[in-house]
Order: sequence, then C-alpha cells, then structure tokens
Amino acid sequence: MFGINGYEFVLLALIAVIVLGPERLPEYASQLAQLVKGLRRMATGAREQLREEVGSEFDDVDWRKLDPRQYDPRRIIKEALLDDIEDAIRPVSENGSHPQPRSSIAATSRPAPGSAPESAATAAPAAPRPAPLPRLAEGQAAPYDAEAT
Repeated sequence: MFGINGYEFVLLALIAVIVLGPERLPEYASQLAQLVKGLRRMATGAREQLREEVGSEFDDVDWRKLDPRQYDPRRIIKEALLDDIEDAIRPVSENGSHPQPRSSIAATSRPAPGSAPESAATAAPAAPRPAPLPRLAEGQAAPYDAEAT
C-alpha cells in the first residue's frame, strides 16, 4: 500500500515502541484505529452519496479506465496519430463511395483513386486572393493601432 515491506514494518513498529514507550503505545494505537475507521466511514458515505446523486450511471462507469496509472502519453499520441492514417486508408464502402474522413487532413482536394479528375468546368471557382500588403520602407516604423491592444 505505502511501499513498505514486512521487514520495514517491523522496524517501524520497533521504533514506535522505543519512542512512545509501552505505556503510551496502546493509547496511540487506539487513536490510529479510530482515525482509520473514521476515514473509511467518510469514504463509504461519499461513495453512497455519489451513487444516490448520479443514479444508475454510477454503476456503469468503468473505474479501471479512469485510473491515472493507466495513463501512458506515448500510447495516447500513437493512437491519435494512427487515427488519421486509418481514415486515409479506409476501404471503399459497398455502395462504391468513399466514406467521409474524420479529420481535415485526409479531406484534401485530391481525387479519390479510381475516380475521374474534375474538369475545369466542374471545379469550384477558387476564392480571390487578397492583394498583398505594401512593404514598409527600411527604417519605417510599423503602424500602431491603439484600439487593438
């Protein structure tokens, strides 16, 4: 529980007997037992209150998935990166159409394999490009907008 093995526990108990003395040790042991019982009672009460407030959804939660010890950042990143690849190489569905990709990376303007490329007449017109901004002369300060800051 705390990473203490049997030998260390016996050593700690021996130190406690020496430091506290045999006359005060039973009193402190009973206080420790009371503390542990109180903590268990509070934890059980909190669990029951949560179960009452959440209802049947509390029983459906897979608590092992939410265990922080299961968190592996390398696995999460790997799954996220492979998710895009799986979308890109997903097979053609039965009706002959390609399923819609989940990410915008896979949704490029390239034609799907086996389909005819779009002609210039059927292609969507490109949005007009904005005019380039004029370059500042060397040594000229950039314009400052007091309302923008």
